[in-house]
Amino acid sequence: MGTENPEAPAIIATFVFILLVVVIFVLFLVFIKRKNNLLTEKQQAQREFENAIAETQIEIREQTLRNISWELHDNIGQLLTLAKIQLHQLSNTSEDVSEVSDTISKSLTELRALSKLINPDALKNIMLPEALSLEVARFNRLNFIEATLVIKGEEQVIDDKAEIILFRILQEFFSNTIKHAKASKLDVTLTYANSKLTIVAKDNGKGFDESIEKLNKGIGLQNMKSRGKLIGAEIELESAHEKGTKLTIIHYL
Repeated sequence: MGTENPEAPAIIATFVFILLVVVIFVLFLVFIKRKNNLLTEKQQAQREFENAIAETQIEIREQTLRNISWELHDNIGQLLTLAKIQLHQLSNTSEDVSEVSDTISKSLTELRALSKLINPDALKNIMLPEALSLEVARFNRLNFIEATLVIKGEEQVIDDKAEIILFRILQEFFSNTIKHAKASKLDVTLTYANSKLTIVAKDNGKGFDESIEKLNKGIGLQNMKSRGKLIGAEIELESAHEKGTKLTIIHYL
């Protein structure tokens, strides 16, 4: 019988130890690589989010400037022209100037309302309910559509960036309602409850076939959902031909 090599157990133990060290080192490298990949993905996602916020702010600003342009031309311009005509008619008479005064007062009221929108950072300084209130008031003031805003529950603070996204989504819906849906009524409801904000906007316009519209993406549903995904909001759009359209947004606070 041969004798066992007394160094064999030590060699085996050394080999096992080295193998364990190599395995641990490889696992550590894999962990570091995955961690770096996650950090890179997180940084990329953050950059994309910031870019989306910046683009949304630009879109809101551009839409606001378009609104101001329309109001200056179609509303305030007409009021001031009317005041000029009234003054001309009264120049050679002693009639009461109360109508002219009233027209000029309306013009000043319109200008004050516009001044709240001219500041490019206006939305940063007001909460979503106030921003929507200004929009609804503008629609009614200019007779674009009969609009209402109802707020239920106790208002809660929303992240500034989430407010920008939510406002832009609603702005897109409002634009479609006024320009394309041929609606006469627009109702918006904000409900604060159970740590979430539920926004429902619905019109009584001509509506559309959901299957066709989703295929064509004409109303921007995918765009709305993409924006909502940035802030974890759920977006649902319901419509039927000649039965209006309803937008529901659920944002967890």
